[in-house]
Amino acid sequence: MIRRGFAALALAVALATGGGAPGPALAVLPDEILDDPALEARARELTKELRCLVCRNESVDESNADFARDLRLLVRERLVEGDTNDEVLAFLVDRFGEYVLLRPQADGVNLILWVSAPAMFVLALGTSLVYLRRRRVTPEALPKRLTEEERARLKELMGD
Repeated sequence: MIRRGFAALALAVALATGGGAPGPALAVLPDEILDDPALEARARELTKELRCLVCRNESVDESNADFARDLRLLVRERLVEGDTNDEVLAFLVDRFGEYVLLRPQADGVNLILWVSAPAMFVLALGTSLVYLRRRRVTPEALPKRLTEEERARLKELMGD
């Protein structure tokens, strides 16, 4: 009984990973594949760099969404028409915005986003260091013993 369970689990893992291939099985359907191996390789390279707008952080190459299929076909159409990789990416960015790229470019407005996170980290680290250094410096030590006046006042308050 345990052997059957183990065999079923091993089969499920093998099927989920595409028969031993690293990662999940890709979503590219046979009818999408181009006849020219060089163009197909370029298409696969491009679709791995594109974000599926339905699945969010999954590449178009891995997504099973209908929109991802449409993008894969669009990339292949543009390549067949003779566009370069940069022209295909520019076309898609013009049409869908820069969010379609899995790795956005570090220029223009995006540069603010790329720089702001490390800058905020450095600012927080600096603020923490200043706080800890100021905390370490203590004001003048208070006298450890009460003066005679303070003792008399304390006795008066305590009712002794």
